[in-house]
Amino acid sequence: MKPVRILTTVLLAFAACAAHAAELRVLTHSSFSLPKARLAAFEQQNGVKLSLIKGGDAGEMLNKLILTRANPIADVVYGVDNTLLAKASAAGVIAPYSGAALKSKARYALGEGVVSTDYGYVTLNYDKAWFAKNKLALPASLQDLTKPEYAKLLVVQNPATSSPGYAFMLATIAGMGEAQAFDWWAKLRGNGVKVAKGWSEAYYTDFSRNGGERPLVVSYATSPAAEVFYSKDKISMPPTGNLFLKGGVFRQVEGVALVKGGKEGEAAAKFVEFMRSPEVQAELQTTMWMYPVVEGSAAAPVFAHAAEPGFAAEMAPATIAAKGGAWLKRWNKVVLR
Repeated sequence: MKPVRILTTVLLAFAACAAHAAELRVLTHSSFSLPKARLAAFEQQNGVKLSLIKGGDAGEMLNKLILTRANPIADVVYGVDNTLLAKASAAGVIAPYSGAALKSKARYALGEGVVSTDYGYVTLNYDKAWFAKNKLALPASLQDLTKPEYAKLLVVQNPATSSPGYAFMLATIAGMGEAQAFDWWAKLRGNGVKVAKGWSEAYYTDFSRNGGERPLVVSYATSPAAEVFYSKDKISMPPTGNLFLKGGVFRQVEGVALVKGGKEGEAAAKFVEFMRSPEVQAELQTTMWMYPVVEGSAAAPVFAHAAEPGFAAEMAPATIAAKGGAWLKRWNKVVLR
């Protein structure tokens, strides 16, 4: 056979394999992001075609999975976190998992079939330049935010429509107790707190660092590092900082899981392992701006600007599932009505 014919035959064989590659449906929240080359490598190594389905906010994503459980829209899901774990388990949408990934030492585990992959901290960020210009001391506690000098300086996200907003509400309840937390929220309303629908609106529209009028915003402990990473001027120090205040820090742990009733169980299991791989644990830091959960993972250099807090709110997933709905209603009544 001539070389040209051999090459043609090989190319046609590869094309045929690609055409018949199994489709692995991966449901994620809207913030999921990994390098295209990394995802392409997974496809090539495992003979599958990834179909990424972005389901909106993590809560919205889980609701879509629950509503379609009779005929699942995905084979594997990424983004179920500790605030949603009990709800996902109760709905019966997660299949058991006992693969090799569970043998790697993780800083935080989830359980209920969900394999932890990364974690982060919802906290307050502040605009350094604004506070320096206005010669105002940073608040030393959440209670300080109810004082006149901090009136109309804070923007938060609505916990009913935003994951960080929900996490921040939970942090205040865990840190202060339910009664005191909602009393604090009432005082905050009286002091002119602004409520945004989601993180992007709060951070990129209302936050003074981006042209808004509020120098305090609910965001993430990694946000200052992201400011350095994405800066056009290649700055070496972040223009924003973290405020780790008691009752104002919540640890979010995210994971990946097999979808019960999914069609591609074997490929889905490979994706679970993939999310715990050293390469993904390294790259998710500067794509999804989360900390790697596998112990011993190398930290991205820019994470020198993303120091972890020495404390964070803890709350059992079952408690969140049992009381979260009532807390949202109470928050809405106290803050918005």
